[in-house]
Amino acid sequence: MPFKTILTVTGVDSPDSDLQTAADLCGQAGAHLSVLVIALAPPPPIGEYATVSTIWLEQRDRDREKLEACANHARGTMSRTDVSFAVDGIYAEAGTADREIGDRALYTDLVLVGSRVLGNADLKRQVINGSLFQAMRPIMLIPTDSKPSLRPKRVLLAWDSRAEAARAAREALELMTKATSVHVTLVDPEAGPAKSGEEPGADVAAYLARHGINVTVDQLPSAGRPVARVLQQHAVDISADMIVMGAYGHSRVRELIFGGVTKTMLDEAAIPILMAR
Repeated sequence: MPFKTILTVTGVDSPDSDLQTAADLCGQAGAHLSVLVIALAPPPPIGEYATVSTIWLEQRDRDREKLEACANHARGTMSRTDVSFAVDGIYAEAGTADREIGDRALYTDLVLVGSRVLGNADLKRQVINGSLFQAMRPIMLIPTDSKPSLRPKRVLLAWDSRAEAARAAREALELMTKATSVHVTLVDPEAGPAKSGEEPGADVAAYLARHGINVTVDQLPSAGRPVARVLQQHAVDISADMIVMGAYGHSRVRELIFGGVTKTMLDEAAIPILMAR
């Protein structure tokens, strides 16, 4: 689908480069950019300091002032671009931040997660939960020193025949139609009607080809390595500009405890990744 409204979530300490990257991507797509500047409120005092303290209240006032200044700075930065935009700032409690983000993500086609948010564990968790689980919107991870584009030349589509991967493929259809090649990549695929089909990857390759996409199916052995590592290395081997993948094929609790492909990619993204669920 086309990306006509894009949301980028930034913290109060996010650099201008993250905002400029978002503006550049919107310029490529002819999209409107919604900028959400968010500050996470400090938790209230507990224990023997449970009474509301003057220091805590003063900190919240300073945070709000900084938030307003950052939102105004973002407006000034965006006004120097040719991109349609709107900037909003919210001061969110830790328990409601993901819902606040999700409420805004409902009205967007894609949520950008810039390098500074990826490096902030608390804010990253809120953005991921709000986008993928509250609003069910795709996200695009933009790691430091990467070269994001909504017109990638070579795309790696991580495929495991699950609904999450199919959703990611559908969300990324437009950008894949403009790519030079798309590598449908399966790690240790199992053939069979209840698995990946008699010829793993053939069904999704045919689906993509009907959209005019130049498809190659790559079946890779893990050789005992984690799936995420295999995908990351293959992205390097084929010089991929972007990875497209489903997010959280297993439950979040299982991935939190045992780890998983999604968690590794979120923690160790090296090139832009588009995730959907």
